[in-house]
Amino acid sequence: RLNKQLSELTELLALERSKKESVEDNLSALQATLTDQQKENQRLTGLLGDAGGKTQGAEERAQALGGQLDTQKKITNDALAKVEMLNQQLAALRLQLAAIEEALAASEAKDKDSQAKIADLGQRLNVALAKKVQELARYRSDFFGKLKEALGNRPDFEVVGDRFVFASDVLFDSGSAELKPEATPQLDKLADALKQLENQIPSDIAWVMRIDGHTDIHPIATPEFPSNWELSSARAISVVRYLMQQGVPPNRLVAAGFGEFQPIDPATSDEALRKNRRIELKLTER
Repeated sequence: RLNKQLSELTELLALERSKKESVEDNLSALQATLTDQQKENQRLTGLLGDAGGKTQGAEERAQALGGQLDTQKKITNDALAKVEMLNQQLAALRLQLAAIEEALAASEAKDKDSQAKIADLGQRLNVALAKKVQELARYRSDFFGKLKEALGNRPDFEVVGDRFVFASDVLFDSGSAELKPEATPQLDKLADALKQLENQIPSDIAWVMRIDGHTDIHPIATPEFPSNWELSSARAISVVRYLMQQGVPPNRLVAAGFGEFQPIDPATSDEALRKNRRIELKLTER
């Protein structure tokens, strides 16, 4: 009986040991699981800490972005206000442009009408001027004909184109602008012809008798006449002054000097030089 009990106790002990080992195994497993869980908790805690830091950074960035967003909203609102103002200005400019275009169209229409009138007026004026020029040419021809008849058929007076030419040697001594006494009879006849012409030509024709002085190519250099410019001009002025003294209206006279630069004959012979020393009369428009 004792052996039986001992055997039962031995079996029971073995069973308990087996249970203990099983419990120990379970405990080891639980401890391992607990350790793993603690490690996981630590990891999660670390992650949570990181997440907390990141969350704080995110919140700070969110606040900064919120501030930037508010600034952008303000800028946008300002820009929208400026756009609205520019739209209003653009609308006003469009109205002004429309008014200007309307005024321009009216001005162009008026300008076309004015141009048509100007063209017509210009055409009529050209016709009138051409008529006056023809009329003046007729008076010039008559005047030169009468003047040549009055002066006689002399070789030192001749008509060249639209000009009446006096040889300077008939009127002046060499290098002088003082009229010779024997030249005055011819100039008296010229003055009489001009006074008759003044009475014949209608008052609406603006005419003048231009007295042109010319010299030959020989230079002159005196205190009175430093060059042929001064000599030719002085001779023309002497003729003009004499004609004025004889009663020719001064508003019908013009004096001009050309020096040696407008020769009739470009040669250098004595005859060519004599021709180039001259006083020319030209009846022309003022």
